[in-house]
Amino acid sequence: MRSGYNRRLPAWPSHRTMAVKRILDIVGSALGLLLLLPVLVIVAVAIKLDSPGPIFFRQERVGLGGGSFRIFKFRSMVVGAARAGTALTVRGDTRITRVGMFLRSSKLDELPQLINVLVGDMSIVGPRPEVPEFIKFYTPDQRAIILSMRPGITDYAAILFRDESSLLDRERDPIDVYRREVMPVKFAYYERYCREIGALNDLRIILATMLLLTVGRVPPRLGIECNLQPPLHRKNEAEALSRGGRSALDCASGRNAGRVS
Repeated sequence: MRSGYNRRLPAWPSHRTMAVKRILDIVGSALGLLLLLPVLVIVAVAIKLDSPGPIFFRQERVGLGGGSFRIFKFRSMVVGAARAGTALTVRGDTRITRVGMFLRSSKLDELPQLINVLVGDMSIVGPRPEVPEFIKFYTPDQRAIILSMRPGITDYAAILFRDESSLLDRERDPIDVYRREVMPVKFAYYERYCREIGALNDLRIILATMLLLTVGRVPPRLGIECNLQPPLHRKNEAEALSRGGRSALDCASGRNAGRVS
């Protein structure tokens, strides 16, 4: 994937900012696991009754500084799904179980990642952790930004691409579309977050995520989304790169931070 990104890397947040963010992660993940324990137990039982196999799905992801860790997710696919298909999952994927379909649509499959947050592999807010297969397609400058932060459960891009599977389901080659069109837009939001790291901003993103999952929309006043749309179904790659690049830079620089798509 080509990139026109050649600007200086964003200034690193202060140690105090990162310390407060880590405290928020520890307290938030511990309280979340405690309060959501009944839900976690119900989901675990449903998974075991629905299909044979483990409760959790563990997969290698790339984390802070390029180190690898194994992510926790509730299993939403049949055993051996990783060997039977690609790393991307589309809406009509036959590997998804009946319970898994509900878990994915409700995002309940992501809840066990609070364990990763508690132990320090992840943050509540940050770029979604990529599999090694896709991280290599980012440019060195892009990787420097992405890997400078702990990956997170939610962020700007996760909110924008909340229905990514159904978007990719319409494409003949989902992996190619993801690499060439989705990844540049996601990176624009990762860069934006890198410039806006802070406890208050994390709380704003967490609130937006909770509202999205409970009421189905994010109030414009939160300023979460820019005038940046998932760049799918464009006529050709050149147009996608050109339009996506300009919008991405505008978004990341904060000029459109208050505008909602």
